[in-house]
Order: sequence, then C-alpha cells, then structure tokens
Amino acid sequence: MTRTKATAIGFTAILLWSLLALFTIGSSPVPPLLLNALCFGIGGTIGLIWTARKGFGVLRGVSWKVYAFGTVALFGYHLLYFTALRVAPAAETGLVAYLWPLFIVLFSTLLPGERLTRNHLAGALLAFAGAALIVLGRESAGAATPLGFVLAFGCAITWATYSILSRRLGSVPTESVTVFCLATAVLSATAHLALEETVWPGSTTGWLAVLALGLGPVGVAFFTWDVGMKKGDIQLLGVASYAAPLLSTLALVAAGIAEPSYTILLAAVLIAGGAGLAARKGSNAPRSGG
Repeated sequence: MTRTKATAIGFTAILLWSLLALFTIGSSPVPPLLLNALCFGIGGTIGLIWTARKGFGVLRGVSWKVYAFGTVALFGYHLLYFTALRVAPAAETGLVAYLWPLFIVLFSTLLPGERLTRNHLAGALLAFAGAALIVLGRESAGAATPLGFVLAFGCAITWATYSILSRRLGSVPTESVTVFCLATAVLSATAHLALEETVWPGSTTGWLAVLALGLGPVGVAFFTWDVGMKKGDIQLLGVASYAAPLLSTLALVAAGIAEPSYTILLAAVLIAGGAGLAARKGSNAPRSGG
C-alpha cells in the first residue's frame, strides 16, 4: 500500500468522527458504559468479518501487551468522551475533546526525525486560547460543567497518545483492532453491570444512533485510522484532523442540538487555526528534546 493511499484511508476516519458527538447525543439516555459495550460490539463484529478474509491466524503473533494497550486506550477514551457529553454542553465539550489533533502534532515531535518548531509552540497557544474561550465564554455553568471539561481534556490526551504510539507499532497488523474492540465491549459490559442502571434507547431514533455509532465512528473509523497512523503521512493526517471540530460543531448546529453563536465559531477558528499553524514546519526551529 502506498503512503498516499494509506493517508486517504486514514482521512475517512476523520469524516466519520465528525459525526461522533451527534450520534452520541442521539443515543441518550443510554449510560456511557452500556453505550461503549453496544458500539464496540458492533465495531468488533465488523472487524471479525474483515479479519476472516485473511484468516484469524494473523492475530496469533500479536503480543498480549499490544492488545492490552489498545483495549485500555479505546475503553478509556470513549468512557471519558461519552461521559463528558452527558455532563456538559455538546458543542463546547466536543471542541475541547477535539484538541487531540493539536496534541498529535505536538507529540509527534517525540518520534525519531521530527522537530519541535516555533510554529508548534505558537499553534499550541492559539488552540488553547480557543479552549479557554469556550470555558470562560459560557453564560451559565452547572455544578457538573467543570467535570465535563476535564473529561473532555482527558479524551484529547488519551487519543493523541494512542495515535502516536500506534505509529511505533507499525508491524502490528490492523486486524488487531478487532481484538481491541471486542475486549473493550466485554470490559464495558462487565463494568456496566457492576456500576450502572441499564437504560436502553427510548425510541427507534435512539437505536439507529447506536447502530450508526457502531458502524462508523466507533467501528470502521478505528481500522482506517490505524492504517493511516501506521502507513500514511502522520503530519498530513494531523492537519486534516483539524477539520473535525468544525465539522462536528456544524453537524450539531444543523441538527438543532447546538445554537449557532459567534463564541463557538471563534473558538472553532482558533482551535483549527492554531493546530494548522502547529503543523507547519518552520525553518528556524530548535531540536526536540525527544
């Protein structure tokens, strides 16, 4: 597979993730752990069908440490994300969670051959200004709102770390994501039974939202992102990822879930612009410490 093709495949994950917030809200009032179990069960089933084409023997040579790493990352990220969207406003929380593209650019400087430039640092400050605008620009705040923003920030760190480390696991077959998904589904179901009250979707729309999550943002997207991270242009994908926050917010506004406002628009511009600046390579740059 060529680098260009792998990058294009990785980009499809970004398009799918722009619908993650919309479908998550549509799945309400399903609790986070149960939603995790349902969605990853669907995504893992898709992986089984795909893996069967090559044979399941491809999974035997993968270390249990890799399976543990992938499971913890996927389980942890989505538990944080689904919970964040339950306790804080959708558009604002989603934008904070979507700081992960910026962190991918910054963390990628720790990879061999990469450099930390002034553009990286300036972009980081600009994007964080966007996040601060979201937090400080709210007209009212309930008791749970600070928790929601903390959870969303944790999402960004978790996903960026998973993505960068995936690059270091380039020899691991993408089919291993099937195990990540199924293990996450089992772990989520177990935790749900112990910690949550079972609440199923209350309408056909809710069930369709759960199905859409499992097929797209919490299904195929993980496999295509893995291909992009391992075989594609990681910097280009980082730049492309910055379209996700704006697309996500526009989807929420179009669905009538979020109100259009200059605050959200400005925050989206700051985050996308800062991340784009961070992705540019400056000629006068200090060496990364990594």
